[in-house]
Amino acid sequence: MVDLQPLREVIRAHGLDARKSLGQHFLLDTNLCARIARVAGVSEGCRVIEVGPGPGGLTRALLAAGAKVTAVEMDRRCIAALGDLAEAYPGRLTLIEGNALETDLPALTPGPRRIVSNLPYNISTPLLLRWLTEINAYQSLTLMFQKEVADRLTARPGSKTYGRLSVITQWLTEVRYEFNLDKRAFTPPPKVTSTVVTLTPRAAPLAPAPRKALETVTAAAFGQRRKMLRQSLKGLGLNLESLGVAPTARAETLTVEQFCALARALAAT
Repeated sequence: MVDLQPLREVIRAHGLDARKSLGQHFLLDTNLCARIARVAGVSEGCRVIEVGPGPGGLTRALLAAGAKVTAVEMDRRCIAALGDLAEAYPGRLTLIEGNALETDLPALTPGPRRIVSNLPYNISTPLLLRWLTEINAYQSLTLMFQKEVADRLTARPGSKTYGRLSVITQWLTEVRYEFNLDKRAFTPPPKVTSTVVTLTPRAAPLAPAPRKALETVTAAAFGQRRKMLRQSLKGLGLNLESLGVAPTARAETLTVEQFCALARALAAT
């Protein structure tokens, strides 16, 4: 066991008041942090990338589980606070000061690698969309989102939360809803419930489709989700009936495979 200063003392010593502009809500509950490490499948020797470690609650759990951690943090106060943790685990924690949206994460550590993070709320979706473009660089992504985002990731056709993010994410990964976290687990407590999900890259996409065409089709369909597809997709020149899609259907009723069929047809025009 490594003897570490309590997290609340670390926060006090380094003046780590959580900043709204950075989307910071620090998770200090050691049991919850350990649970996240467990559901992420972290074990001895795993290489883990963590974005937004803050004072290091989850970082401690990842290191205790045996991981080699590369932590990307843009708040210099947190980099300083994590210095003692790096000393306590020699050669196991690498600190990178920078914006994760502008950082080539796979270049930071050799594979196989996982991402395990309590993501800053204000950039969680842009981060995910970027990582999906390089999804085969990761073994898995275990991430904490606002519950409403997690619901969109796991939504099935026919539900109100099913949308573009659902289609693109499920096309490339298998999404597992792990568990919710009470607002009171965080400092300061956010106004929303948080949820941990795990995304595991598929060996191949759920169905063949050119990515650009799939993004175009889903943007058009869900951009006017209340309209029938014959109206929302009118500008794309697709013969819906020949593709087995009812022109009177709405976007949220189509499966990922059906959207892929539309994307293939669009790319062929």
